[in-house]
Amino acid sequence: MHELTVTESILEIAVRHAREAGAARIAGIHLVLGELSSIVDDSVQFYWDMISENTLAEGAQLVFRRVPVELLCLSCAQRYSPSSVELACPSCGAVQVKIIAGEEFFVEAIDIQMEGSKEAK
Repeated sequence: MHELTVTESILEIAVRHAREAGAARIAGIHLVLGELSSIVDDSVQFYWDMISENTLAEGAQLVFRRVPVELLCLSCAQRYSPSSVELACPSCGAVQVKIIAGEEFFVEAIDIQMEGSKEAK
């Protein structure tokens, strides 16, 4: 059910910005999700198809862009992407790390159509 609340927030954000821009319709929404985020793409899409009915966003395509995990070793300052579940730094072997990418979740862009227009912006 977590994704339902998230999807409702996405819809609210998209509709609010589309109305402010004077859009006739929302054609697409581009979402950025870090690999460590707990958001499941398929669940968001499932709820989207239901809750966007009879709104400016009905029929809008959701485009998901996943951001890979990137860590910073706090011992040697090496930036790296971990392989599978191994978090140890490949340079020095330390396990004291800071996550610098991979937890993102935000609306990156909204494609809209203006009244009388066939093109998305």
